[in-house]
Amino acid sequence: MKRLILWSAFAVSVSFTSLCAPHIAVAQPADLRLGREAAPMADDPKLEARLVDISQELRCLVCQNESLASSHAELADDLRQEVRELIRSGKSDQEIKDFLVARYGDFVLYRPEVKPLTWVLWFGPFLLLVVAAIFLSVYLRQRRALAAPAGLSDEERERAKQLLKG
Repeated sequence: MKRLILWSAFAVSVSFTSLCAPHIAVAQPADLRLGREAAPMADDPKLEARLVDISQELRCLVCQNESLASSHAELADDLRQEVRELIRSGKSDQEIKDFLVARYGDFVLYRPEVKPLTWVLWFGPFLLLVVAAIFLSVYLRQRRALAAPAGLSDEERERAKQLLKG
């Protein structure tokens, strides 16, 4: 049973790795002889430099934690090719980003615009931090109040003295 669990965990991790980073995937014997073909560079170095600049500001939709420029996923290759075509057609950088946002949503941008739809994304972490600080201070005050020793009344002091004497 333990081997089955370990084997399935290994299989899941290998499949996830091959999805997000195919260059790290476990190589089969036939793959050892054949390397992955390099992504084609554009004929125009200026076009390729512009592509890199734009794709560094875009998120890979498969890996989600990598920029489009650094991702090795097949979808990232397709999106880079699409951006190349948009550059060749004369679109500006902002027009290209607007096209991709219209198609895939604000998630495709690493730094989405600050607008009502993205307020939670921009200000949510700070709001959570403030709420956590408030709850922590309330908790610590309550704890301090419970832990503080209660003062003894005069009757309790007299009784304690008599118990210690006797």
